[in-house]
Amino acid sequence: MVLSNQDIADLVAWRRKLHAMPEISGEERETAREVQQFLSHTGPDRVLTGLGGEGVAVVYNGAEAGPTVMFRAELDALPIEELGDVPHKSGIAGKAHLCGHDGHMAILAALGRGLGRERPQRGRAVLMFQPAEENGAGAAAVLADPRFAEIKPEYVFSLHNMPGIALGHVELREGLVNCASRGMKIVLTGKTAHASMPETGVSPVPAVAALMPRLTALAQGVFPSEDFAMATVTHCTVGEAAFGIAPAHGEIWVTLRSMADAGMLQLCARAEALVREAADGAGLTSEISYHDIFDHCDNDPEAVALLRQALDAEAVRHAPGRPLRASEDFGRFGAVGKSAMFFLGAGVDHPSVHNPDYDFPDDLIPIGAKVFMRTARDLLG
Repeated sequence: MVLSNQDIADLVAWRRKLHAMPEISGEERETAREVQQFLSHTGPDRVLTGLGGEGVAVVYNGAEAGPTVMFRAELDALPIEELGDVPHKSGIAGKAHLCGHDGHMAILAALGRGLGRERPQRGRAVLMFQPAEENGAGAAAVLADPRFAEIKPEYVFSLHNMPGIALGHVELREGLVNCASRGMKIVLTGKTAHASMPETGVSPVPAVAALMPRLTALAQGVFPSEDFAMATVTHCTVGEAAFGIAPAHGEIWVTLRSMADAGMLQLCARAEALVREAADGAGLTSEISYHDIFDHCDNDPEAVALLRQALDAEAVRHAPGRPLRASEDFGRFGAVGKSAMFFLGAGVDHPSVHNPDYDFPDDLIPIGAKVFMRTARDLLG
């Protein structure tokens, strides 16, 4: 399974087309259609659509019995305005592929071209284009879809580009690779009053002002220690946009982060206690809800060994690296198969993911593709 120069040119052009038409989590309908159309000429044996939302699974069968091996990429973009000046810049205001999922899809599509020309000898390869990774809902929704049982894998592999690592180099480790995280939405409610008589109402302003630094102070431990915890206030609002009303409503959104799921439960309990204390002390009611829930991610040792074997065979430089504070919902696939993700360097000085001037380096497409192709060949023949 070797990519030609024309293949690479086609994949780069397609990646840039995807970049210009970003769709955020839960809205990836046109992106899913692009995937189906681009891979239709490879003659897949089966295509499942609408998995867990807009997910697409493209299946290539071998002639003999064998394992099911899944390779996963993400469909969704981010609700961020792109400020870069590339010719393929986002054509949709306020949305952009600033995490590289367009490039991940191109790498998976490259594998599809290879499998279309040379089917596995045994088992089957499944290319999973997963929706809604950015809000943590996609993998769980795919796994909950009853049709997923029809393509349940023994092995699952993925990659993520990573600025800060030398271009084309790889970091790959066993065990914990991504932190657990979740968004905590705090709503505080009191009673409005005329701005000239604030004492006749119950304002959430003092509680909001006190809670933000106290939540941030929940941070503990030195990353990547087991007791590491982090709280980042990401949004705050109080009252209406009016000068004549002392407010009754306040919200704080905070992202909680821990090394592992057990630590997350403890961190949530500490944060909830702070909220109750602040609300009770100010005569407010409080509501807490959780969003964008990511479990921590573990790399299975056997799956890591298979990726290392492929990296060595393809002469891709790699090192163990270290866990990442960022979260990733790929870890949920570890509940159904031996899973591992590797991190493919986007360049030491490349803009970071989620930065408004980030763009996926096209040079990574053939590198990621050959690692996946070698892994598929080693497992499926």
